[in-house]
Amino acid sequence: MDMINVVINGKSYSVAAGSTVLEAAKAANIDIPTLCYLKDINEIGACRLCLVEVSEKRGSAMGPFRMVTACVYPCTDGMEIKTNTPKITASRRMNLELLLSNHDQKCLSCVRSTNCELQTLCREYGVDQSRFKGATHHYEIDDRTPIIRDNNKCILCRRCVATCAKVQAVGVIGANNRGFDTYIGSAFEQALSETSCINCGQCIVACPVGALYERDDTDAVFEALANPDKHVLICTAPSVRAQLGECFGYEPGTDVEGKMVAALKALGFDGVYDMNLTADLTIVEEATELIGRIQNNGVLPMITSCSPGWIKYCEHYFPEFVDNLSTCKSPQQMFGAVVKTYYAQKMGWNPADIVMVSAIPCTAKKFEVGRPDESAAGVPDVDFAITTREVGRMIQKAGINFRALDDEKFDDPFAIGSGAGAIFGATGGVMEAALRYAAEIILGKKLEKVDFTEVRGTEGIKTASYQLGDMTVNVAVASSTGMAKKLLNMVKNGELDVQFIEIMGCPGGCVNGGGQPIQPAKVRMSMDLRAVRAAVLYRDDADCDLRKSQDNLAVQTLYKEFFGEPNSHKAHEILHTSYIKRGL
Repeated sequence: MDMINVVINGKSYSVAAGSTVLEAAKAANIDIPTLCYLKDINEIGACRLCLVEVSEKRGSAMGPFRMVTACVYPCTDGMEIKTNTPKITASRRMNLELLLSNHDQKCLSCVRSTNCELQTLCREYGVDQSRFKGATHHYEIDDRTPIIRDNNKCILCRRCVATCAKVQAVGVIGANNRGFDTYIGSAFEQALSETSCINCGQCIVACPVGALYERDDTDAVFEALANPDKHVLICTAPSVRAQLGECFGYEPGTDVEGKMVAALKALGFDGVYDMNLTADLTIVEEATELIGRIQNNGVLPMITSCSPGWIKYCEHYFPEFVDNLSTCKSPQQMFGAVVKTYYAQKMGWNPADIVMVSAIPCTAKKFEVGRPDESAAGVPDVDFAITTREVGRMIQKAGINFRALDDEKFDDPFAIGSGAGAIFGATGGVMEAALRYAAEIILGKKLEKVDFTEVRGTEGIKTASYQLGDMTVNVAVASSTGMAKKLLNMVKNGELDVQFIEIMGCPGGCVNGGGQPIQPAKVRMSMDLRAVRAAVLYRDDADCDLRKSQDNLAVQTLYKEFFGEPNSHKAHEILHTSYIKRGL
């Protein structure tokens, strides 16, 4: 690697040629503030918070110092950089005041209060109000989808726009109008509900302020908990235990399963269950469906159906692949369906008196609960899907000291989950879990080696080929709908021949879902949150005595007492669903 020499705040450093000033400073452990910058996604120098002074060689002499934006300005050999002069501080302070001059400063009630990058910078630079007075804008809040947009708090950083277009390949939002009248919205001033938005929530994760957030269902859940006539149950997705601790000051990658269960019981839920159970149930149904398609010349490649953001993306943008989707409901919906059919009968409950809540890492799950063909008992399988962030807010609002809680265990009869179910939250996890089941069925013997490491990792697209007896199974994994687009085009063009595809709507899978705790851009740039969070799930899998979905005794009981066998008529009625070709 070619290196060049620069001087930052009077000290010499050697940095990689081609580095920006921001990258050089980061390598020197110097923090330059940013608002609009997201590495490899949004590098536009729009917010002007990263202004620095630089002097470059002009022949044999150094030129005068001038202001540049560190996030996009390239380093040159011999460059001198100043990052904290009074002039720089004054410029950054003025730019913060300009942002505040057209910003709704209702910070006390803002969902991002204390976790807002603008608020943090204003505190650091001593800015509490703007000296610039004049016209301001007022926008109606777009709250007709699970993703809520409040342009009164928008700072026009365009991080959401870049993420929607470049990462997710959706591109339903952008900058409308020009100059002072610029705002972020959809074409022709449409509401998000009128677009092909997939509700993935990656725009929320990218937003540095409170301009984007999920619909909050916590008041409705609290109301249900206070109703003595309702049986209020909750199940938690695998990745929630790997991220909830971040809401309470734990380092990313901390497993807080025991405290999470204790907190949910303290909130008053009548049952606190592990969604890993229906992750296992999904695997048995989905892998059985795959084997059936392979053996009976069904539609291939079969594509997983666990991610509702991906499902809606497929319906809008690749309707020709809708028939390739597994008909299995997601683990969230399967859990509600099992509770309101099998468990309701077992307990003698009216399904209408059950309030099923799911704790999930995903904003698209809020859309999924209202989809058609998701009501096995004649009522919605799941009543409320609340994000990891909402769970954290409920615990805080109830005054529960999360860090002081003793660990507790999930409730029976839905406490059993395998390691295969745990890794559902990481990209490649569904594929690996399915392979553990399918390989055993195809080979007709117990599988000793259960680790399919080729499909692990945070790469956007992964492929692998497995020889199972006389059968060769080619598989592919994609995470983010942007990578799904690339992968499906490869399949369409004949560049890739596979029988089974796993797609997760968010980069890295559920561990990086749109409903997970929001980390500031500088943390996301210095740490691969996808890998750190996924490691929790893989540790759970490795430490688990039960590593294959088919060995889950609770799943076996469900088939013995209720469903009969995988993919039975009854299983299809309750555990499977249908889709809409929206793009046609």
